[in-house]
Amino acid sequence: MYFCRPVAGKFDQYLIDALVACLTNMIKDTDNLKNNDPIDVVICWVDGDDPRHQQKMAPFLKNINRSSIPGAHPTRFASVNEIRYCVLSVLTFAPFVRNIYIVTDEQDPGVHDEVKKYFPEKAHSVKIVDHTEIFRGYEKYLPTFSSRAIESMIWRIEGLSDSFIYLNDDNFLIRETQKEDFFVNNRPVLRGNWCYDQYLRLSWKKLQTGIQKYLLGNKNFQARSSFHLVQWKSAHYLGMKWRYFYMDHTPHPLKRKSAEDFFLNNRIMLETNLEHRFKNHRQLNLISLLYHCELLQSNTHILKPALAYLQPYKRSEKYLERKISFCEQNNDIKFLCIQSMEMCNKDQQKKVFDWLDHLLGLKS
Repeated sequence: MYFCRPVAGKFDQYLIDALVACLTNMIKDTDNLKNNDPIDVVICWVDGDDPRHQQKMAPFLKNINRSSIPGAHPTRFASVNEIRYCVLSVLTFAPFVRNIYIVTDEQDPGVHDEVKKYFPEKAHSVKIVDHTEIFRGYEKYLPTFSSRAIESMIWRIEGLSDSFIYLNDDNFLIRETQKEDFFVNNRPVLRGNWCYDQYLRLSWKKLQTGIQKYLLGNKNFQARSSFHLVQWKSAHYLGMKWRYFYMDHTPHPLKRKSAEDFFLNNRIMLETNLEHRFKNHRQLNLISLLYHCELLQSNTHILKPALAYLQPYKRSEKYLERKISFCEQNNDIKFLCIQSMEMCNKDQQKKVFDWLDHLLGLKS
């Protein structure tokens, strides 16, 4: 072609530059079309103080103290209205989100009034989804109190976009985000890092269980479900023997169709995940499974977590001050996870929530 000769004059170079610019714009336009697909958010929430919730749980405890069952410990179900900040942070810092689905068991977190107050144009976009909807056809596994069982079914939400972001109710956005923080070329952005096998941790779990059950006579003992171990087991399940991708407590971008296809081809594993009424170390983690599926399909969109992790319980005021200052001074931090807020004293809770109120512009 004329403009691809080995020796080019100024006019030839002009044509080459014009062609490159044209192709670049075409690629950008194609990416924009892909990125215009709707993105929804899914949040799982429970109010453990609800008497109806406690009544549903009672028959499955079999008169065993809840504190001795890791997946049934009361702190796992406690709520101090973190869901308010979770929802409002999404509306504030992720304006591209179409719908927010809050998955509950015959409960209502009561966020609609505040959404209507601060984001009236988005009032219709916050929707409550009951367990009975996502467990249709699998009602025999209800009621369930296992977050892993519930997460295994969120892809079945009616009307859910193919690209969606999953958050726990203790996850918050603290800075403006773009679609590209979550999806690039219609593929999820994976936030985390590679780690190596967990055989030592797994051996310790087995030894701990054996000591408790057979030496100490604690027949009801259950090993605590390790966040690292469950992710390694997810990788192992998919044939990745020596390493696994460790994801942190960030918002997780996922593909609905990928989850559907995975479970259609792994029905036994799905049923195994659903049969445990409480979170159990034998269950696999949906998000980790989908992350590893993406990696096996050559997804190279890997970023750092961009996360600040707070656990204020039994900490000094200086701890909170340092963490808040760290978040405010580091522009790379976009996500926040605050755990065990229900165990903090009132002053600690107030300090955190006052800061979030200020951050989200909820108080003048």
